[in-house]
Amino acid sequence: MTKKINLLLAPLSIFLFFSGCSKELEEYNKPAVYWYAKIIESVSNGNIDKADNYYSSLQSEHTGSPLLPEATMILAIAHMHYEEYLLSEHFLTEYVSRYANENEREFSEFMKIKAKYMSLPNPRRDQALINEAIISSENFKIEYPNSMYYNVVDTMATNLHMAEAALNETIASLYDRVDKPKSAQYYRDIKPQPWIKWNEIDRANTPWYREWFEGDGTASWYGFIIPDTVSVVSRNSVHEDDNNTLTK
Repeated sequence: MTKKINLLLAPLSIFLFFSGCSKELEEYNKPAVYWYAKIIESVSNGNIDKADNYYSSLQSEHTGSPLLPEATMILAIAHMHYEEYLLSEHFLTEYVSRYANENEREFSEFMKIKAKYMSLPNPRRDQALINEAIISSENFKIEYPNSMYYNVVDTMATNLHMAEAALNETIASLYDRVDKPKSAQYYRDIKPQPWIKWNEIDRANTPWYREWFEGDGTASWYGFIIPDTVSVVSRNSVHEDDNNTLTK
């Protein structure tokens, strides 16, 4: 009896497999409005990965479609909503380079800066991204001095400068712990914005659940493990014998 059931189920399984494959194979050579509707439906359902796939189909099959610019911006905003900031910036860059006019470029560049800014919940983890966000925000202020987004970008830039200062102080504290005073002073002297009162800036409070593992920026529970050797010092370290080498 079992053998007969298995013989009956085998053709059914094969049929379902190929019918599923054929359904997937049918998803090509569709009108632009079909892919656009699928993108909207997927975004509405919160399935952003599927929306990205539909966008790829729209872009590859209808390179000149007037629906592409709007679909690109929709996905940029959707990824930002779901805190996927790098993907949001990718779509914004695509929009700026291919579709945006002058007014739209201003908004898109603002959104790119916002994406960078929002992707920095813990500034101590990404020094390069902080620098990149600062450069982008300062360039925006120069290029669009009368922009309606100027004050928002200026506020983000100020916060980024303070985050950079806090990061440099954290690095300086690390050098203090390994007895490298010149290296520590090097990072404390990096204060490019004279209008900021650096002595009035306090460290951000580290949440207790992160402080257990990362410390509060001044010390860590694993600090006693770090050896006082050159191996823990970066290439920016200033050595005691540097001045002697320069004078020879």
